[in-house]
Amino acid sequence: MLKTVAAVLIDGFAPFEFGVLCEVFGIDRTDDGVPAFDYLVCGEHPGRPLRTNLGFDMIPPHGLDALAGADLVGVPAATMRDSYPPAVLDALRAAADRGATLMSVCSGAYVLGAAGLLDGRACTTHWRYVDDFARRFPLARVDPNVLFVDDGTIVTSAGTAAGIDACLHLVRRELGSAPANAIARRMVVPPQRDGGQKQYIQLPVPECTGDSLQPVLTWMMENLAVEHSVPALARRARMSERTFARRFGTETGTTPHRWLTRQRVLHAQHLLEDTALSIEEIARVTGMGTGALLRHHFRQIVGVTPKDYRWNFADRTGAPSA
Repeated sequence: MLKTVAAVLIDGFAPFEFGVLCEVFGIDRTDDGVPAFDYLVCGEHPGRPLRTNLGFDMIPPHGLDALAGADLVGVPAATMRDSYPPAVLDALRAAADRGATLMSVCSGAYVLGAAGLLDGRACTTHWRYVDDFARRFPLARVDPNVLFVDDGTIVTSAGTAAGIDACLHLVRRELGSAPANAIARRMVVPPQRDGGQKQYIQLPVPECTGDSLQPVLTWMMENLAVEHSVPALARRARMSERTFARRFGTETGTTPHRWLTRQRVLHAQHLLEDTALSIEEIARVTGMGTGALLRHHFRQIVGVTPKDYRWNFADRTGAPSA
């Protein structure tokens, strides 16, 4: 259960990436049905100012001893250096040893790497730092092509926006899709990006033209039960198939099939939580077709079976049938 979240700051930390952790875990959103998190900002010396990488100071109110009760320990980006505070590394290792989940945002992965926590683990960091990261931590299995990596008790993410994705993924993993989507709505960010999407795409900001795919994406979301083919989607977008495929990758960082499968699984999560529909009925409503296909993709993306997911996250107050 995700209850207590501790953010660990060191000199040279990035306030924007730290703000990602604050935005997801530090704001009371109980009015939106999100469980309250006990959010702790920690440093080696509580009450002593730490300089950000933008040149101003912040004062962490809690010491490293606060990590002892944290379910999640977040490490925001910080200026890279040859060594990191030994006390911080010891505290992170102790948190990992007792079973806490650790998550880094962007170059925060360097701190986890320096603590030896990424040896033999799948991980990622910002694409600009991947080569240097691999040289410094040769035992880490770094993937430069993803937004974030969930390796169980270690979650690492790429740049700032990918940090948001990783945080929402953790909320979804631990608490279900309803709290994750509620936070995403308040932040006005999409809740559907999965970690396997490309970290760096050809045009990070789509061109300001009239042929954006957003209307097509919206239509696909509203018609998940419909069979969608690339030729049909290209016709709807009034593009050639080749142009459509290229632009889809540019705007979403993934393929039409993978994007659509992810949306269908997300919708299945909602239905498993909030309705009493059978697996076969959910497969039909979401466009998966059969329960077997739904189970296959659901387990591949979410990590558990639809039945186990419903057991953990279904509304026990009496879910409606439709």
